[in-house]
Amino acid sequence: MELIESIDPLACGVGLKAKTKDEALWKLAELARRSHALEEVDAQTIYSALNEREQQGSTGFGKEVALPHARIPGMDRFLVYIAVFPGGVPFDAVDKKKARVFFVILGPAEDVQSHLRILAAISRIIAHTNAKQELLKCRSVEAAVESFQRHIGQGDQQAGPVRSGAEAMKVLLVTVYVEQYMYDILELLLEFGVDGATIMESTGMSRYISNVPLFAEFIGFMNESKNSSKTILALAPERHIRAIVERIEEVTGDLDKREGAMVLALDVSFYKGTMKML
Repeated sequence: MELIESIDPLACGVGLKAKTKDEALWKLAELARRSHALEEVDAQTIYSALNEREQQGSTGFGKEVALPHARIPGMDRFLVYIAVFPGGVPFDAVDKKKARVFFVILGPAEDVQSHLRILAAISRIIAHTNAKQELLKCRSVEAAVESFQRHIGQGDQQAGPVRSGAEAMKVLLVTVYVEQYMYDILELLLEFGVDGATIMESTGMSRYISNVPLFAEFIGFMNESKNSSKTILALAPERHIRAIVERIEEVTGDLDKREGAMVLALDVSFYKGTMKML
């Protein structure tokens, strides 16, 4: 997958120090210059791109992690690198905590889809593994890179972009009643190259059943939070379906044992066009 292929140990750093956000961005720009992927780009250009992105909104992920990223004109491949600031850097994170571990993504200006997939993959690794804790203990770049690579799961490595018409496809329908599940599921779909989807809002049957006199006594029993649902409709490669379902169950729990979520994969006899809206 793009993530594991894009990590460059030459640009990674541990034991770094910075007192301000601006100073940290300069250090990140200087680290990036070590990579062959940026041989033709100067540190000022990299710093400016990172700083411009921060002006749009902080990339402080929270929980002492930051995900600075930018699109750099002239790059022909992605660069991902890790920078560890043990003492922390004020980075305007939503939880106000200093950022200590940085995952930086730099890539071609025109390849938005790959950029999103890499960003989503890193974000899920941070949220669902102890990668941050391990990286803070690393005393060498080699140890840090090896640690992070261990957390890139098999599902991530199997993921790849959807190529229209190149392989067997399935219509994927994912219905959920819990709002927070939506964001996690959309992130993992991006990892698998599903970069276009339609999200439909609907109403659960409990809203109507509770209004039927025969079932009036069950009104209090009906879970009001499950009266509405959202369904993601997307086109996904057949070879990824099993892995996608396994990853969805990491978010929702066992779909056969839990209420409030369902996945359907339907055969496609013909399709033309795309759901990409980015």
